[in-house]
Formats: sequence, C-alpha cells, structure tokens
Amino acid sequence: QVQLMESGGGLVQAGGSLSVSCTASGRTSTTYHMGWFRQALGKEREFVAAINWSGTLANYADSVKGRFAISRDNARSEVYLQMNSLKPEDTAVYYCVADRGWNAVSTTPYYWGQGTQVTVSS
Repeated sequence: QVQLMESGGGLVQAGGSLSVSCTASGRTSTTYHMGWFRQALGKEREFVAAINWSGTLANYADSVKGRFAISRDNARSEVYLQMNSLKPEDTAVYYCVADRGWNAVSTTPYYWGQGTQVTVSS
C-alpha cells in the first residue's frame, strides 16, 4: 500500500514558475515508478510526466516537454515537478501517481494522491 500526498500548488502568472511536490509513504514506496497527471475543469485527466524508481529515466507529455522537469529523492520519499514557462492552459489539478509498472505509471497508475490546484493567470 502506498499513500501519496501532494503539496505546493498555487496561483502564478503566465510565464512564471512553480514547483509541486509529492510525499510517498509505505514500506516499499521508493521502489515504485512515480508520475504526475493533471485534470483541467471539464476535461479528462491527462498524463504529464513520469520518473522511474531510480530516477534515471523520465518521460513527458509533448505539451510540457522542455518546460517541466520531474525528479525524485528516494531518501525523502519525495517526487517533484518543476514547472517553468507556465501557460494558462496548464491550469489544472495536479495528481501524484505511483505504480510498479513503467508503462502503467503513465497510462493507468494504481495509486493516486488527492491532488493540488495549479492556476496560471493570463
């Protein structure tokens, strides 16, 4: 069992930067691949970024490639999403996710956090 708790969302102007964090708890949480999804109002949830358990491999949605960076600190059981050059269309609730499968963490992750709101004003 893995529990995920996001933090760090907020309001930022377009072109600005924001970082969100996720703390994972559970006996083997550091062996899970981790990632981020987001859901804008009235839209379906979509994949944003994923990182493998060791932090050596990352995957990004085309819409955020070059602007967002995912990282993790297994000593702290935390995963981070640094968001730069933010656009109003990045406004969404951002969810931390975890799964033992690399393909699954970016498609159908098993564990989800409660989400944190990120709002980008124009």
